[in-house]
Amino acid sequence: MTHIPPHPPTVLVLRALGLGDLLAGVPALRGIRRAFPDHRILLALPPGLTEPALATGAIDAVFPAEAPGRAVPSLIHWTGPPPDLAVDLHGNGPESRDALAAVHPRRLLAHACPDGPPWPAQAHERDRWCAFLKAYGIPADPLDLRLPRPGNRSRAPGAVVVHPGAASGSRRWPGERFAAVVERLRAAGFHVVLTGGPGEEALVRSVAERGGLDAGDVFSGGLPHRELSALVAEASLVLSGDTGVAHLAFAHGTRSVTLFGPVSPSLWGPPPSPRHLALWKPGPPGDPHGRTPDARLLRIRSAEVAAACLTLLEPADGGRRAGPEVARVR
Repeated sequence: MTHIPPHPPTVLVLRALGLGDLLAGVPALRGIRRAFPDHRILLALPPGLTEPALATGAIDAVFPAEAPGRAVPSLIHWTGPPPDLAVDLHGNGPESRDALAAVHPRRLLAHACPDGPPWPAQAHERDRWCAFLKAYGIPADPLDLRLPRPGNRSRAPGAVVVHPGAASGSRRWPGERFAAVVERLRAAGFHVVLTGGPGEEALVRSVAERGGLDAGDVFSGGLPHRELSALVAEASLVLSGDTGVAHLAFAHGTRSVTLFGPVSPSLWGPPPSPRHLALWKPGPPGDPHGRTPDARLLRIRSAEVAAACLTLLEPADGGRRAGPEVARVR
């Protein structure tokens, strides 16, 4: 009689948000992976993020789950046996807890569970979820966020990657200011390329025209993740707002300048490193999902952004030069 091995034990993790959220959750996901090496780790998140999720090396498969905005998706289409463990990395309320409870896991870890730890409102996102797991006896290192280099090559190795878009208007620095920085970097002799996600074509085109870029230096409409990842991994610097591309730069250790507005970088910013600069004007927190640019973001001027970029670029001499050397900005 042939012995049929039992179905491997399963851990179902819910973090059905965006690319930046996924990458900020990598340290926690890796903590779960190490704690349950013999389990099959499934991550519930939008299917469009399958490729970057698998690239983390922390999960085995994606369970498709999405909802409009940042709402909690339903998981009732789960058809397998109950998970041995379900972990809520989505939020701190009963909605995400109840979505996981609906698949009847043998054990559920969530902030909203009776045994769940208190929600640290002012913690950095990476620290928050590692501390959450630690409260349940699962070690996780918030600095364990680096991704392996993608197997494919960049379409613009050594370029400065500028990403002017963001999912919400409150985190979107004006396009004309991005264009002014692009002009300054090009005048300094650096090769600059633009990226943009789906629906950001008009914004990217406007920045390109104002900044004097050719069509070959514009990658709009949403590059496949493997191409975007390679572009960021081999860039000399990434300039963007507080969005997924910034977190991709953090994950690859690529030099970055990130513009923060409604949310402090102490909550969502880069790991401590001289390779990363976060620009932010202190003030009361705003709405990270608002429709218009946050007042703090608008206080960041083009000249200081260009200076920050050149400060990081000059010591490394990582950009493609087309002109004279640039004095270090002090």
